Amino acid sequence: MYGYSYQELANRMMSSMEEFQEAFQLFDSRGDGKIHVSQIGDALRALGQNPTESDVKKFTHQHKPDERISFEVFLPIYQAISKSRTSDTADDFIEGLRHFDKDGNGFISSAELRHLLTTLGEKLSDEEVETLLAGHEDSQGNINYEDFVRQVMCG
Repeated sequence: MYGYSYQELANRMMSSMEEFQEAFQLFDSRGDGKIHVSQIGDALRALGQNPTESDVKKFTHQHKPDERISFEVFLPIYQAISKSRTSDTADDFIEGLRHFDKDGNGFISSAELRHLLTTLGEKLSDEEVETLLAGHEDSQGNINYEDFVRQVMCG
């Protein structure tokens, strides 16, 4: 599977899980294997996530702020936040491209998208842009930007 044996893959997964548990334990002030719900955002940030407070509240609303949760309860919250941030980021890009959708039909010209990708932000080379846009252009030279963003970001 992608050049890894089953054992190597299992070892990598266990290593990641151990990292998650170690970060979780940093917030376990009592040593009882639990953290306060109010610490979830900080624990997520320690694991490389960057949730907003509203993200944290959305995924912890069923818990009281002074409640303490175990790692087993924390892990699905981490996974949900991790997946949520990916889709939020895609939505942010889609919203940005929507400003260039003059007709409001979900398409922008491939020429305009090429221009944006080669001149704004972290500029891409012409070759990189061609690779990204391959297969996305319709017969009129337009690109469905929502499909494009989701495919580029989520595979």
